[in-house]
Amino acid sequence: MKTFSKSPTESESTRAVVCAVCGSASSELHWQCGAYAFVRCSVCRHIYQNPQPNPQSLLDRYDSEYSDYEVENSQNFLDLMLRGLADVSFFRRMEERGVERSLLDVGCATGALLEHARGRGYEVQGVEVCVPAAEHGIRNRKVPIAIGTLESASLPQRCYGAIHSSHVIEHVPDPRAFLEAARSRLHPDGLLVIVTPNTSGLQSRLFGSRWRSAIADHVNLFNARNLSRLLSETGFRVLATQTWGGLGIGTAPVWVKRPVDRAAKRFGFGDVMLFLSERM
Repeated sequence: MKTFSKSPTESESTRAVVCAVCGSASSELHWQCGAYAFVRCSVCRHIYQNPQPNPQSLLDRYDSEYSDYEVENSQNFLDLMLRGLADVSFFRRMEERGVERSLLDVGCATGALLEHARGRGYEVQGVEVCVPAAEHGIRNRKVPIAIGTLESASLPQRCYGAIHSSHVIEHVPDPRAFLEAARSRLHPDGLLVIVTPNTSGLQSRLFGSRWRSAIADHVNLFNARNLSRLLSETGFRVLATQTWGGLGIGTAPVWVKRPVDRAAKRFGFGDVMLFLSERM
């Protein structure tokens, strides 16, 4: 499946930034990707885009074209999310914790996961920055979606039994503030799920600047160590991790891809990683 990305435009304003993980301003060029570049922090080795689009310029990219992509791929994305949740026994863990059956899905797109969770008896709430995608979910799936960022959304504190966010944190200019906002909304006994590309994965190492996640819309790209660090520093304890995706479809014959995919999941070098955490 092709990753969607909006190319930077000449009208977009940019800004120089420091490392979102450790705050260092020292970095070196890592990948030059045409009109934008990723650098690697000289201190913690976090990979991030620098300079970055200003936050509003970044938000403006999530338009009707992006919504069309989300609508077209909604079932595929839901299937992938459910497989990831199954890998860490998410719904079983929720039952065992006895926490309120409520789910906040941040970056919920058209609300497919919300609709699924509601069918399992969960109270649901979404947050989505793409207005057409959110409106599609509200209109067609009849799920509640707050339009905007998690940080700006008017949502109750310490309320949600689970917060889920798939392929969002890499789009966020300030991931520390994002995780702090998630913690403030999470029930004290709740669970947080974060899914994001893995810079320590096989595909990142093989393809470098041609990696499918080295796109203009991704401003922070994590490895497991730095995401664990951010989670810990924002008040979370990691309970389980999982990676998947050894080789992309079409990059190798099936007889090669299948065993590599199995190995990636077993040994942790998958293209995508999932972190399941709780509040400390």
